[in-house]
Amino acid sequence: MIKRIPQYNLIADLARMFRVLGSEQRLALLEHVAQGERNVEKLSMLIGASVANTSQHLQNLKRAGLVQSRRDGKQVYYSLTEGPLLSLLSAAKEFADHTRLEALEMLDGADRTGQFADAMSKEELLERLTDSSVVLIDVRPEDEYSMGHLPGAISAPIEELAELIESLPKNCEIVAYCRGPYCVLSNEAVTLLSAAGYRARRLAAGYPDWKIAGHPVEAGSQV
Repeated sequence: MIKRIPQYNLIADLARMFRVLGSEQRLALLEHVAQGERNVEKLSMLIGASVANTSQHLQNLKRAGLVQSRRDGKQVYYSLTEGPLLSLLSAAKEFADHTRLEALEMLDGADRTGQFADAMSKEELLERLTDSSVVLIDVRPEDEYSMGHLPGAISAPIEELAELIESLPKNCEIVAYCRGPYCVLSNEAVTLLSAAGYRARRLAAGYPDWKIAGHPVEAGSQV
């Protein structure tokens, strides 16, 4: 009888986990749960699936140790488990973007690697926040902002930003952030702000990345 080596068990566990992650809807659920705790009904609405289907996906994620749940009356709420899951997802996104860019360059010979070159790093933002030289806006939906946001950030959901632009000061640089480094909402915000004559940049990280790095966050509404 062949004795099983512990490393082989680890590889099998990894394979099971990646099989669970091999679903667009389950990845979308993790993206939304990373913003804060959500109930099944809200998550089903966010991913455009039935409550039953969403619940099944969440159970798969829970069995894989990727999410945890708690019950409050009839509602079941899900959140991310402790551990480096966000780092894993961020690395996977970065790799997927890398391979996509390589494919595009092979097709048209264009160097597209600079498309995120104007992004502000977490480290630069930490320095800039101390001297009040930037105004930070959170372009995620308001409920995500309420669950947690970067310190001093103004809630400016992307669909409302056009109406809020005139209330932003023009003597400061505006920094927009959203759900993660590849979230398109912050890019859309920079486009709108630049067209209105503002100096604007996107943050290279999103709220989950900022939080997992141990930087300060705030919760609750801010006017």
